[in-house]
Amino acid sequence: VRLPKEDEREYFRGTLRERIVIALTVGQVMSDKGLSFLEQAMKEHPETKLLMNGHVAGKFLKEEKEVANKYNIPYSIISSQENKTDIGAVLTYDYAIHKEDIFMKENEESNDEATNKENDSAFLSKVKKWFGYDS
Repeated sequence: VRLPKEDEREYFRGTLRERIVIALTVGQVMSDKGLSFLEQAMKEHPETKLLMNGHVAGKFLKEEKEVANKYNIPYSIISSQENKTDIGAVLTYDYAIHKEDIFMKENEESNDEATNKENDSAFLSKVKKWFGYDS
């Protein structure tokens, strides 16, 4: 007997789209691009749980587990043989929240990264001015 929206549940590691705060692709989990987004979402949504793709090597999930433990977010590793999905991790509630944007865009940066780049750029500008290279 199949549950309603079974394909959606399989794609999103056992939960439904309407319950998700953030969904990271396997690539975002493996490259750690999504870690700061995940951590921010955990701070803002302490009543959630983290579902991770069991087909992602454990070494790539280590930091996600550490962040989940830091914020007392329970986590599960979901491995189903027949399930082919590019979803690496989802932060989810047990009920619908209907959040519109659940995916991290590839070109997004965390606030920390953006601030660091601005600071680096400002510093570089000062150095150029000191040496007469400002244009």
